Amino acid sequence: MTRCPAWLGVPAIALTIGLAPAAPAADQAAQAGAARESAVKAPLAPSSLLLDVAARDGVLVAVGERGHVLVSGDQGQSWRQADVATRALLTGVFMYDARLGWAVGHDEVVVRTRDGGRTWERVHYAPEHEKPLLDVWFADARTGLAVGAYGGLLATSDGGDTWTSRAVHGEDDVHLNQIAAAADGTLFLAAEAGHLYRSDDRGATWQPLPSPYDGSFFGLLPLPDGSLLAFGLRGHLYRSTDRGHSWAPIETGTDATLTSALDLGSGRFVVGGMGGTLLWSDAAGTAVRTQELPDRKAIVALAAGAPGTLLLVGEGGVRHVEIPR
Repeated sequence: MTRCPAWLGVPAIALTIGLAPAAPAADQAAQAGAARESAVKAPLAPSSLLLDVAARDGVLVAVGERGHVLVSGDQGQSWRQADVATRALLTGVFMYDARLGWAVGHDEVVVRTRDGGRTWERVHYAPEHEKPLLDVWFADARTGLAVGAYGGLLATSDGGDTWTSRAVHGEDDVHLNQIAAAADGTLFLAAEAGHLYRSDDRGATWQPLPSPYDGSFFGLLPLPDGSLLAFGLRGHLYRSTDRGHSWAPIETGTDATLTSALDLGSGRFVVGGMGGTLLWSDAAGTAVRTQELPDRKAIVALAAGAPGTLLLVGEGGVRHVEIPR
């Protein structure tokens, strides 16, 4: 499978890797055999390309290239590599509690842990569909959704043992980059070509939302005050105070693609993106200060670290920065 340079490690680029032309039958057989193997333990795995991170009950789990899954129990100060039953690129991870979680990726793979991330079993795999999965979310220990390429949405009601395909909205087949849940249970989807969706029934049905622009959205962040952030290409960042019915732009001062966001509490948030870009909001959450890290490495996901620190996940693995006061 063709790989692109590590610095292109945003969700859309992770997607294009999975959309390479189909290999000849002999190659596909070889790939299928490789997919049954476990991820190789690598001393430099904590420095490899990582595409998502999940935090739950004191456990941090990061996922990325070659089936790498890294687990930390000390707020990201140290990491151990897990035993994972795939070598596929992993693009999304969700932890339901400190022991139970799921990760998704290319070849429509889903892996599950029941021991706090130490080991991961493969519960779904369908490379013939050529629909990489990009994100995963669970409402409880049994009910979950996975989203990805060409409008792909899979649902499970048995904890991931079986998955069924669902349509999001009619004939829409745009790539679904992220699924986000608000505190009240409302779900949102960020998609390409200016598409946004909302579900008020745990993903059974989806309503398209008015879009503030035609470019791709790579993520959404529901905030504790009920407002919603949406972000994507060329530094576009928007805020909605009415559940996505209308949007107001937030000036970012950057053209960098924005890939991830995190609530910092007390009305503040941070948004990360390509080129080492960080956007720190003010206390009102209505304006941001732009910072570009000297290493210029792509930031693909964010998590809280030790008090006063932020974990940056992406090109080069995991990095730490101080949260400005």
